[in-house]
Amino acid sequence: MTSTPSSIRLAAASRLAGPSRRSEIAPFIVMDVMERAARIEAAGGHVIHMEVGQPAAPAPSTAREAARRALDHGRIGYTTALGIPSLRARIARHYGETYGVDLDPGRVVVTTGSSSGFLLTFLAQFEPGDRVAIANPGYPPYRHILTALGCEPVLIETDAASRWVITPEALREAHRRTPLKGLLVASPANPTGTMMRPEALAELVRTAEELGIRFLSDEIYHGLDYAFPASTAAAISPDATIIHSFSKYFCMTGWRVGWMVMPEGLVRAVERLQQNLMISVPTLSQIAAEAAFDGAREMEAVKHGYEENRLILTTGLPAAGLPEFLPVDGAFYLYADVSRFTDDSAAFARRLLDEAHVAATPGVDFDPHRGHHYLRLSYAGSPAQMREAVQRIGDFLRKG
Repeated sequence: MTSTPSSIRLAAASRLAGPSRRSEIAPFIVMDVMERAARIEAAGGHVIHMEVGQPAAPAPSTAREAARRALDHGRIGYTTALGIPSLRARIARHYGETYGVDLDPGRVVVTTGSSSGFLLTFLAQFEPGDRVAIANPGYPPYRHILTALGCEPVLIETDAASRWVITPEALREAHRRTPLKGLLVASPANPTGTMMRPEALAELVRTAEELGIRFLSDEIYHGLDYAFPASTAAAISPDATIIHSFSKYFCMTGWRVGWMVMPEGLVRAVERLQQNLMISVPTLSQIAAEAAFDGAREMEAVKHGYEENRLILTTGLPAAGLPEFLPVDGAFYLYADVSRFTDDSAAFARRLLDEAHVAATPGVDFDPHRGHHYLRLSYAGSPAQMREAVQRIGDFLRKG
């Protein structure tokens, strides 16, 4: 009886335990920053968290109370794959109240946060090899999820001349070079906080449809608009896909519940995917989400806190030594130019965390081309934290 040589056994084990090629995507660096900050806190350090887009405030009391009642009532089981009908109807009503859009609840799909919304809509609308345009800088998981699914993310550069949004001209040029199947935009945007004006959004939607490009609109920061009211693509075209979430305005990040508004012809495709991939969204989160709409007064108070934080940063950071940043229109992010201090935003962010205990996300997470000159700062915390952060950042910059 012969034994298998150890080198062959090791090679076989390596093949069996190794990751697939599709999993070889870049990390979401903000999560790595969170982990590093957690180690500092575990050792007794006090970190000001400006790295993650997570509200410091809790979910509205109406949502928390609805969840308590549901738990007291007893069994929490599956829901239908598209979501609890009353929640879907409440979301549709929200579009009428907020945007004046008469929306059929049948087009609403409840999702496990916006993250599963991206996964579901990419699977439902694109084939492997399809090219999907996104703004650069932009939210990293857009390109990472597309890559994992075998699609090709196409980065369209934005700059000050375009006010950091994709223009119809830029879309036409990218499509002319190699045809696109989709376009995904966000307003307010992450990491920049910039917004598209209503007429600019409408023109971009019309241009995409004229070119035969599917239009996807990430609207998860709607409600957090300061410069002017956000516009929904649902008011422009019934063929646009809307991805939304309860995480940001409603302060429900850990509840993992969001929604999509789908073109009518895609609802059944998404339903089949949801049935097989997730079965249904957590019932308790859906119950809380429906009640969250009744907590608007609390959420508006939280929003006013963000506006105060925005003012603290936009007035305090220039005095501290960071005078250049993109327009701070909405969401709760400030995208700061740190090129006068570094050509390596990742190393700069590590030093800021290790020495000043301020956690921020390097721009390379959002922009593989120019992000080494930028830092994203989230101002979703308290005004006191923002004032302390400005002080710490100023001291850090003065030390060199």
